[in-house]
Amino acid sequence: MILRASELRVKEVVSVNDGKRLGYIFDLEIDMDTGKVISFVIPGGGRILGFLGRGGELVIDWENIKKVGKDVVLVDDSELAGAGGYTPG
Repeated sequence: MILRASELRVKEVVSVNDGKRLGYIFDLEIDMDTGKVISFVIPGGGRILGFLGRGGELVIDWENIKKVGKDVVLVDDSELAGAGGYTPG
């Protein structure tokens, strides 16, 4: 499947654990040596999942992305419950 970065911006990020909406993808980080996507960046939220949050950004590592669907991106945030101020539900 081929997907443009602009198509990702309209996809909402949702937790597979509790269905919580985390926001919309704003940007991505790419490893310039391999050309692979490393993470998705969601604005707002601060350090809300403990994913290396930086000044108002939520950075979700590729390993935590479970499915990129037609309308949503599903992420597993179970190991991060209680970290960085995040409380599920």
